[in-house]
Amino acid sequence: MTRQPDWLVGGDRHQLAVERIHAAAAELIARGGMGGLNIDQVAAQAGCARATVYRYVGGKSALREAVLTGATARIAQTIQRSVAPLDGAERVTQAILGALTAVRADPVAVAFLNASTPQEIDGFLAGNPRLADAAVELTGIATADPAAGQWIVRVVLSLLFWPATDPATERALVERFVVPNFAA
Repeated sequence: MTRQPDWLVGGDRHQLAVERIHAAAAELIARGGMGGLNIDQVAAQAGCARATVYRYVGGKSALREAVLTGATARIAQTIQRSVAPLDGAERVTQAILGALTAVRADPVAVAFLNASTPQEIDGFLAGNPRLADAAVELTGIATADPAAGQWIVRVVLSLLFWPATDPATERALVERFVVPNFAA
């Protein structure tokens, strides 16, 4: 009997297992969409047993949420880098347009948006107070109104589901109808 190499060599076993399982799930979601997420396939892709997936990350729902949270964090980091030197109207514009670009380029985000119900999108994105807070921070708007962040998220979602004919038109729409309400 040939002994297989340990699949978690080289660091903290728990962290490595979680990262490897999340990466496998993200790859499967990107290839087959959210509906195709299957614990057996995740285990096979990660090179572990089904029980290992449950032990380290929980069930399908927890795995799905973790992968989506990871995609959201990657998108936020991309936006943060693009808006860091900006302020005012240009920051608001770039944050929204950068979000569109980053979401459209992220295979997990695209799979989620393509396969989710309006209720799922509302719960995970539009109605998520953490995402609204991130939208306020990324756009740099100064407001105590929690609805402002939700409005920014909904603007981004609207343009994702009903994009303008081209990027220049999207920019013009954001500059004309969104920026005047938020830029200092």
